[in-house]
Amino acid sequence: MHDRKNKSRSRPNGPSPPIRLGEEQGEGSLPAFITAQTDGVTLAIKLQPRATKNEIGEPHGPELRIRVTAPPMDAAANEALLRLLSDTLACSRGKVELIRGQTARHKVVKIYGIMPAGIMAKLGPK
Repeated sequence: MHDRKNKSRSRPNGPSPPIRLGEEQGEGSLPAFITAQTDGVTLAIKLQPRATKNEIGEPHGPELRIRVTAPPMDAAANEALLRLLSDTLACSRGKVELIRGQTARHKVVKIYGIMPAGIMAKLGPK
């Protein structure tokens, strides 16, 4: 019989896991709706169109709840969402991109060139 050692396999080649800044350094973890990436940050969002006012609410589970007054037709609510985020985070509209959820309430938005600490400071409690 062959004496083979039981080698544990590493995970298969695929996309690398998102960077969770702060966990390794002991600074605390990020909220569930923020994912740090090498070129920016992604936000998991639950959008409520046709609200009474535009506002960024509290986290709701693993997503940040955002309300906009625009209706969900002709991408008006998506554009209102991206403009609200760019105004709140004080970055240009071109650095805010809708990655996933063009026709759904659950969305993923990427913000280029900003660090998670900057997002948390501007979206934190008022």
